[in-house]
Amino acid sequence: MSRIDWGILVLTLLCVVLYGIWKSRGTRSIKGFFLAGQNLPWYHVGLSVMATQASAITFLSAPGQAFTDGIRFVQFYFGLPLAMIVLCITFVPAFRKLNVYTAYEYLETRFDLKTRTLTAFLFLLQRGLSTGITIYAPAIVLSVILRVDISHTIIITGLLVILYTVYGGTIAVSHTHLFQMIVIFFGLLLAAYMVVHLLPGNVGLKNALHVAGKMGRLNAIDTSFDWNNRYNLWSGLIGGFFLQLSYFGTDQSQVGRYLTGSSVAQSRLGLIMNGLIKIPMQFFILLIGALVFSFYQFNQPPVFFNPAEVSRIENSVYRQDFQILQSKFINAHEAKKQEIEQLISAIGENNIAVVDSIRPLLQEAAGKSNSIREEVAALMRKNNPAADTNDSNYVFLGFITQQLPTGIIGLLVAVIFLASMGSASGGINSLASTTVVDFYKRHSKKTRFSDVSISRWITVGWGIFCIVVALYASRLGNLIEAVNILGSLFYGTILGVFLVAFYLKRVNGTNVFIAAAIAESFVVFSWYHDLTAFLWLNVTGALIVLILSSILQALNDVVKK
Repeated sequence: MSRIDWGILVLTLLCVVLYGIWKSRGTRSIKGFFLAGQNLPWYHVGLSVMATQASAITFLSAPGQAFTDGIRFVQFYFGLPLAMIVLCITFVPAFRKLNVYTAYEYLETRFDLKTRTLTAFLFLLQRGLSTGITIYAPAIVLSVILRVDISHTIIITGLLVILYTVYGGTIAVSHTHLFQMIVIFFGLLLAAYMVVHLLPGNVGLKNALHVAGKMGRLNAIDTSFDWNNRYNLWSGLIGGFFLQLSYFGTDQSQVGRYLTGSSVAQSRLGLIMNGLIKIPMQFFILLIGALVFSFYQFNQPPVFFNPAEVSRIENSVYRQDFQILQSKFINAHEAKKQEIEQLISAIGENNIAVVDSIRPLLQEAAGKSNSIREEVAALMRKNNPAADTNDSNYVFLGFITQQLPTGIIGLLVAVIFLASMGSASGGINSLASTTVVDFYKRHSKKTRFSDVSISRWITVGWGIFCIVVALYASRLGNLIEAVNILGSLFYGTILGVFLVAFYLKRVNGTNVFIAAAIAESFVVFSWYHDLTAFLWLNVTGALIVLILSSILQALNDVVKK
């Protein structure tokens, strides 16, 4: 990056950190540290909820997901609006009525301490791992730009997030979220404009979408039903509903955001705002990825988007083999480009017959390019068995750093960092609040240290844990899929416990505890043996808890009689 880009990046990040610290000055109580005093308006709540969910993974991996697999990932969010309605009716008033700091406090009131502790533990495990992945994403950016080992940039990024999260708690997190989302929305619009602007003169937005569509990248809706299909209408509506309901209703990183609202009405409005905006926003991000795909049909893409792995293979004994594959890839791209130019001409002439005849030729040409890329990945693994051969996380980053003009690069890199800081800070803050409220304050005696001091030290501890997790995140493939698969391993069981708490009033703590332990074991077993697509794990976990706890309670009632 140029000095101007570095200046924009550093200035933007510095403004966010200083703004968060300034707005959180004077935080002295645990209510202020974890709930921001519960005085935020609905739009602030809504943007904070969105910022916590929209991590750097969203802006790095989602375009890469669309580049390689199309925009069908948008179906993942189809259950979100319905989940927001259920939350507003049931979860929000229940939490606000009891005046809780965390969602898991409610479970002890409804059931018992062991159920609260188990659920809080499952959350800590899931959120700690997920936040580590969130920190890893912007570290990719720094490592590419600085051309240094990613472990160094992980530590730098993690420490930056810890800094203002420790100092200001939820107040810093919530106020910086507001600033972050404004910059992020602007950056997204700018990125979309630049992708279209950089297309060849005879190729506008309409033609770019035609190319993406003919090559299978605009596959937004899939109505087929298949248990092993990760993204279709049914897995999105049903599995996505259970996942989103659990994430927003039981994950403290989100519960902590909407509990900062000044009233039940303000919290509800914030969630409704998120439900209305999230799907169009995610569709727009995926569409940018599809447009980047079209851009690289007219411009030579790299044979592999991860520059660190390319550098390793170029400096290895397999250098010549790599160069041969690279030449083949360039030739294959040129052949494919000729087919695409014919497609554009046929579209301009409205010659449907020619368009239909070119489509299989395009798919064949794309298959040749993909085959060469697979050979490159195999060569990288041969050189280094631990090589990261999934480069989808680097597609959008490569486009930004190699194709965009000075100044815009710095701004869009700042957007990626802001997204990461917003999500990671919310995650670390929720880990600290759950640890303090559900474990430390619940199980320990009074000490000479204030609750805020303990909270800050625990925040540091979780920040370090997340940095350690981030150091191993490169082995997880596409990050946006990895973080949602990880959530699906725990969210169904946690949601099941809360659904029993709200709707099955006769079930006691012991029965729901046993049902949750069995459900979690089965979900992990199903994932390990790949019995179904990951979104269905959320449904499975929740239903097992609901059904099994009801059966156990009925048996207990029979025995008592």
